[in-house]
Amino acid sequence: MNILTSKFLTKYTTAPFSKIDVNDFKSAIELEISRTKEEIDTITANENVPTFENTIEPLEYSGAQLDRITSIFFNLNSAETNETIQKLAQEISPMLTELSNDIALNEKLFTRVKAVYEQKDTLNLTTEQHTLLDKKFKSFSRNGANLPADKKEILRDIDKKLAKLSLTFGENVLAETNKFQMHLTDKKDVAGIPSSALEAARAIAKSENKEGWIFTLAYPSYIPFMKYADNRELRQKLATAFGSKCFKGDELDNQANVLEIAKLRHQRANLLGYETHAHFVLEERMAETPKKVFSFLNELLEKAKPAAEREFKQLSNFAKKLDGIEQLQSWDSSYYSEKLKQELFNLDDEKLKPYFKLENVIDGAFTVANKLFDLRFEQVSDIDVYHEDVKTYEVFDGNNNFVAVFYADFHPRKGKRNGAWMTSYKSQLRKDGVVERPHVSIVCNFTKPTPSKPSLLTFNEVTTLFHEFGHALHGMLADTTYPSLSGTSVFWDFVELPSQVMENWCYEAEALAIFAKHYETGEVIPMEYIEKIKASATFLEGMATLRQLSFGLLDMSWHGIDPTSITDLKAHEKAAFANTRLFPENPKTAMSTSFSHIFQGGYSSGYYSYKWAEVLDADAFEYFKETDIFNKEVASKFATHVLSKGGTEHPMTLYKRFRGSEPKPDALLKRAGLVEN
Repeated sequence: MNILTSKFLTKYTTAPFSKIDVNDFKSAIELEISRTKEEIDTITANENVPTFENTIEPLEYSGAQLDRITSIFFNLNSAETNETIQKLAQEISPMLTELSNDIALNEKLFTRVKAVYEQKDTLNLTTEQHTLLDKKFKSFSRNGANLPADKKEILRDIDKKLAKLSLTFGENVLAETNKFQMHLTDKKDVAGIPSSALEAARAIAKSENKEGWIFTLAYPSYIPFMKYADNRELRQKLATAFGSKCFKGDELDNQANVLEIAKLRHQRANLLGYETHAHFVLEERMAETPKKVFSFLNELLEKAKPAAEREFKQLSNFAKKLDGIEQLQSWDSSYYSEKLKQELFNLDDEKLKPYFKLENVIDGAFTVANKLFDLRFEQVSDIDVYHEDVKTYEVFDGNNNFVAVFYADFHPRKGKRNGAWMTSYKSQLRKDGVVERPHVSIVCNFTKPTPSKPSLLTFNEVTTLFHEFGHALHGMLADTTYPSLSGTSVFWDFVELPSQVMENWCYEAEALAIFAKHYETGEVIPMEYIEKIKASATFLEGMATLRQLSFGLLDMSWHGIDPTSITDLKAHEKAAFANTRLFPENPKTAMSTSFSHIFQGGYSSGYYSYKWAEVLDADAFEYFKETDIFNKEVASKFATHVLSKGGTEHPMTLYKRFRGSEPKPDALLKRAGLVEN
C-alpha cells in the first residue's frame, strides 16, 4: 500500500518523511488526481439546484490529499532535491497543470458555480463565504472558462509549457549554483576574510578531500568573500560567476527559457482578454494595475535616486582615497561599503556575530512571539523530518491549546536552493466541526556550525530569520474555515507585511536584550552596539532602495509590456536598468537568467510588493512604537485583524481595521532616512 494515499498515521498527521519512497510520488499523485476528478464529477452530477453547500464547499475541499502530497513533493524539490525528484517534477507538473485546466475549463462545473455566483446577493453568506464564492468564480473566468473550445485547448498547451519551463529554469539555476567552486590554496588569496568564513570554506574543501579553502555561490560562502576579501581580482571572478548564472550559452543557459516564459505569459493574458501578464496578475492585487505599480516604483525612485547618487559618490571617493580605485565596480560594492561602515560606525558583522548564535536568535524569535501573541514553542523529536538538520516544534497558545507544527531548516546543502522562504505542509481549515491546525516550515541558508564555533549569524541573517518567522506566524495563527483563504493565501502585495514587520524588533534594544548574548560569555550585546545598529540601519539605504526598485522595474519590464519583440535578453535588461544603474555594466552578467523569484517563484509582476509591504510595515510598526513595542493590545489587534484572517477579506479592509486608517509612505521614507525626520 502506498503510504501517501491514505491519512497519515502520525502525530498530528504530519508528513511521514522517513517512510516515503520517492518513487511512490508519481503513482500516488496519479491516484489522487483520479480521486479528485471523481469528487468533481460528484458535484457536476448533482441534479439538485446549485447551492453554496452542494457546489462551492465541496469544490473547495476537493483534492485535499492531493494537495498534501504535492506540497510534500514540491517542498522536497526545493529543500532536499536530487536527480530522481527533478525528473519526477518534470513528469508530475504537466499532470497537475492538466488537472487544474480540467477543473477550470469544466463547463458543467462552471455552470453550477456561475449559478450560485449570480444569486450571491440573495444568499445568507458570511463575509468569508462571499470571498470564497467570488474567488471560485474568478478562478474560472480568469482561467479560460468563458473561452471557446479551440482557445481552451491553446490555453491548456500554454499552461503545460509554462509548468515545464519554470521547472527547467529552477533546475538550471540550482545546477549552476552547485557547479561553481573557487578553490584557493594561497593564504594571500584569502587575506581579509574572517576566521569563521575561512573555517567554513576549509570544511567544504575537506569534504572534497582538498587542501585550502573552497568558496561557492551559496550565500553563506559568497557574501563573506565579497564583503571581506582583499583580493579584488578574485572578488571580480566570484561576482562574475554569481552574476552570469545560466548566461553562458551552454546547456544550463536560461536565456531562451526566460524569453519563452515571458512570451507565453503574455500570450496567455491576451487569450484571457488582458492587455499584458501584469494586467492579469494585478487585477488580484492591492496595486490593481500596472500603471499604479509603475507610478509607485517611480515615485520611490524619485525620492531614493538623489540619496543613492550621493552615497555612490561617497563610496567611490572612499575607495579612491583608501586604495586608489579609479572606477568603483559592482564587485567592490560590498567590500568598500563594509570598510566605510566600519570607519563611520566602528561596527562590522564580525563584531556582532558572536552575539547572534543561531539557537539564541531562534529562542529570541519565540520569546518575541510569546510576548506579543502568547505563543509557546516546544522542540520535539517525535515528528518525522526529511533531513537531520531540520528541527521540529509544537506550538501552543496561552491557554495551552495546540496551535501548529513548526519545522525549521537552517543550513545549506547541495539539494537545497539558495535563499530563504516559508512554506506549508498542511493548511489550517475547519470541516465537519473539526479544526485542522497548520504545519508550517521556514527554510534558510545560514552557515553550519564548525568544530570550534556554533552557527553565528550576521545581522542581515538575523533579520532574515525574523522575516521568515513573520511569514510562519501568518500561517500558524490562521483562523479561517476554508483552506484556500487561510494563512498566507492573501494578495501577493500584502503577504510581505507580517514578515517585514517582524524585522523591526531586531533593531530595538528591548528585543535585542532578550536574545543577543555572546555565545561564549553570555554577555548581553552592549548598548553601544545597539545604538550603532540603529544608527547604521539607514547606511547606504538610498543605494539599497535603488537596487530593490531596479528589480521591481525589471520584473515589470518583462510582464507589463508586450515582450514578443524582445530577442536580446541582455539589451532588454540594459534598457530596464537605465534609470537605476550606478555601477558600470558588466557584459558577462545578466540578472533575469537566475531571477528565480519571477521565473520560478510566484513573484511575476509582483516584485514591487516588497517595497509596497515596506510602506505597510513601517506604518504598522509606528503604531507599536506609539506605546510599547510589546504592547499586547496592539499585538492582539494585529493578530485578530491581519494574521488570523488570511485572505477572507480585502487586505486594505483588514489593515484599516487594525490601524484605523490607510497606510502613508511617510513612516517608510523617515525610517529609510530618505526624508528629514
